[in-house]
Amino acid sequence: MIRIPFLDSHTGGEPTRLITSLPFDLGTGSVADKLSTLKAKHDDLRRTVLLEPRGSDVLVGAYLVPPADPTCQFGVIYFNNVGYLGMCGHGTIGLIASLAYLGKVQPGVIRVETPVGVVEATLHPMSLRGEAEATSSSIGGLLPEGRNDIYPNKVSVQNIPAYRHLTHVPVTVDGKTIHGDVAWGGNWFFLIHDHGMDVNMQNLEALTDFSWRVREQLTANGITGANGAEIDHVELFASTPEADSKSFVLCPGKAYDRSPCGTGTSAKLACLYSDGKLQVGQIWKQQSVVGSIFEGSIQIQDNRIIPTITGEAWVMSEGTILVDERDPFGKGI
Repeated sequence: MIRIPFLDSHTGGEPTRLITSLPFDLGTGSVADKLSTLKAKHDDLRRTVLLEPRGSDVLVGAYLVPPADPTCQFGVIYFNNVGYLGMCGHGTIGLIASLAYLGKVQPGVIRVETPVGVVEATLHPMSLRGEAEATSSSIGGLLPEGRNDIYPNKVSVQNIPAYRHLTHVPVTVDGKTIHGDVAWGGNWFFLIHDHGMDVNMQNLEALTDFSWRVREQLTANGITGANGAEIDHVELFASTPEADSKSFVLCPGKAYDRSPCGTGTSAKLACLYSDGKLQVGQIWKQQSVVGSIFEGSIQIQDNRIIPTITGEAWVMSEGTILVDERDPFGKGI
């Protein structure tokens, strides 16, 4: 029997499954190098951890790996039901909150090496009320093995630089032409405003179908990110009285993002700034289709747009994945 410990959290409704220790060595290179080794030699673990019958299409996984960058405390590789992600905003918020739960980090700045660069996560201190609850609910606020039953869970992620690659690109679906921007926020996005669809929970099937057909047309029309990179996320925006914008994000494996999507919001902020609709330091509230909200803002460093995304994550389960070597679906369906 193979045993793989895990810790599950969710960020604005979007789950992250953290694997803190890998059963093999990925070498001493950068996290990007480790990802290359992982894809070439150990992809079975991704399938085992995330696919049915143990997981689901909506799950996003995170492998904790040693960083090569000496300024970083951690390295991380994000993955989903069909492959790997360059960066993951909700996943980084979930990662830091999970590490706080495990007693591995304290409030402050935590540098994390990802396959596409270094991000800085700030774990915010708990409120006085939260500290009082932690003190009263358990001795010293700690559970066995160092776990915290009340833990800081608000995280700001200063992402890698984001930018818009293409503007107002036309795509025709079912005879209707819509337009979108191609932008990078750690993953490649096609961001659409003139879709004419209701962005709400009652319309999920239609939103998914439309977004998937947009992605298929992007491929058919040869529309890509920089250097021919595949655009594997489609994002639809709408107005809402509860935030500055509401979105539906279709992820690479055809599952929708329950959170407002950290890398998608980063791409959105880059487009807004390029259009003169967002000022440096201005807070932008992005709501997801399920109602959760991220707060975003940007800085300019060396003429590059640096987004920061703030959200909350909650640890929701921990355990051990069991893989019986006799199981015909041990490596997932």
